[in-house]
Amino acid sequence: MSTREVRGADGTALRAWCNDGTGIPVLLCNGLGAPPAAWPRIVAPDSGYRVVSWSQRGLGGSERPADRSRVRVEDHADDARAVLDAYGMRSAMVVGWSLGVNVAFELALEDPARVSAVLAVAGVPGGSYSALFGTYGVPRRLRSPMGRLGSRLLPVMGPLLPLVSASLPPWQELLSLAALRGPAQEAAHPGLLRAVLHEFAGNDWSWFRYLADATAQHAPLDVTRVACPVTFVAGRYDSLVDVADVHRAARSVPGARLREMAGTHFLPLQYPEAMAEELRRLSGRTPRRG
Repeated sequence: MSTREVRGADGTALRAWCNDGTGIPVLLCNGLGAPPAAWPRIVAPDSGYRVVSWSQRGLGGSERPADRSRVRVEDHADDARAVLDAYGMRSAMVVGWSLGVNVAFELALEDPARVSAVLAVAGVPGGSYSALFGTYGVPRRLRSPMGRLGSRLLPVMGPLLPLVSASLPPWQELLSLAALRGPAQEAAHPGLLRAVLHEFAGNDWSWFRYLADATAQHAPLDVTRVACPVTFVAGRYDSLVDVADVHRAARSVPGARLREMAGTHFLPLQYPEAMAEELRRLSGRTPRRG
C-alpha cells in the first residue's frame, strides 16, 4: 500500500493510505486505531476497489491536533472529506467499522454528494456508549458509566494485547472445525489477528482513551434523512454494540439492508468473504457518480 500525508481542515497532518487498486472508489472509516489488515479481502489490490483511508488523529502516524478539542466525530468526518479530496474522489462508497460507523453517517448527512453508499459494520450512528454490553444483559442506564470506566482502564489493558496474540495456539489448531464456529471464528485467521493486535497494541493508550471518550459523546443521529443505499452488518455476540440497537438503526434508514451474523465485534476478521460479498451487493444498488 502507498501512503501520503494529508492535511485536515485545521492543518493537522494525517497519515493516509491507498491500496493502489482500480475500480469502484471506497473510503474506509476504520475502527479507532485499527490497521488496514483488519479488512483483508476489501483492501487487497485486486479486490476491484480503489480503497483509501487514514489513521485517526494522534494514532498510526497521524499528528495530534494543536487544539485538543478537535477530535469530535465531526472533525473525523472533515478528515474523511480531506482524504477523498487528496485522492481525487468526488464520491465513494463508505465502509465504517465500530466508531467509524459514526463517522460514515456523519459524512453522509453533512455531505451526501460525497457518499454513494454506506456499509456499516458492528456500529451504530451515534450514542455508542449506550450500545455497550447489551449481549451481557447490562441495563441501558448503566452502559455509559461502564463505558467510561472501561476507557479509564485502557492505558493499563491496551499494552497487554501483544501477550494475548503471543498466547494464541498454533495455526493448525486455529484452523480446526471447532475454531471456525461461532464467536471464536476470528481465530480462524491467526496471522491477520496477530497483525491487527500487534499494531493496535502500539497505540498511545492515554490518547486512545481520550479519542474514544470524545467519539462516545457523539449523540444519536437522525438517519431517516440518509438517502443513499445502506447495509448494516451486526454480530450476534458483539459485547460492544447491542445488536438490538443495530436493528433499530436499520429500521430508521429507508430501504436499509440488515445482516446479522454469528460473530463478535471483529466481523471484518471473522467473515472477510462476507464483508466483500456485502460490499458487492451494495455496489449493485449504488448509482455511479464518478
